[in-house]
Amino acid sequence: MQLDAIDVRILSALQHNGRLSNQDLADQVALSPSACLRRVRALEEGGLIRGYHAELNALALGFELEAIVQVTLDRSRDDWHDEFLQQIEAFEEVTAAFVVTGPCNYILQVRCRSLPAFSEFIVEKLNKVPGMRDFSSFIVLKIVKDTRDRLPLRPI
Repeated sequence: MQLDAIDVRILSALQHNGRLSNQDLADQVALSPSACLRRVRALEEGGLIRGYHAELNALALGFELEAIVQVTLDRSRDDWHDEFLQQIEAFEEVTAAFVVTGPCNYILQVRCRSLPAFSEFIVEKLNKVPGMRDFSSFIVLKIVKDTRDRLPLRPI
């Protein structure tokens, strides 16, 4: 799908506030409401907008611990990757998982209510994944920037 400057402005506005009314969005991007709605629907149908959601406050909801965990698996097993993905999908503590290059196979973002809950996750779940060779965890002390939900869109 070929984007023009108006499409980029629409995407930028929506990624900052997905609750904008069509009228407010149209005003921001200088379109009529009907033209704006047509463009938004085209962006959705083209797969550029995957969905809309509420951003929850993890601390206010009692999830006080965030950690980044590097995982290295024993790759001698034929099904090591698929089996690990199935296990990770079942772990509600894992909020994001990335296949990476470098000395480890995966990077996991983990959210738990407390240090004891994180310890239980590591000992009772992650450590028991078949093929687990090594992992390192890094507890997040302070988030200084988090814009993973926003792309650095530039006007065309």
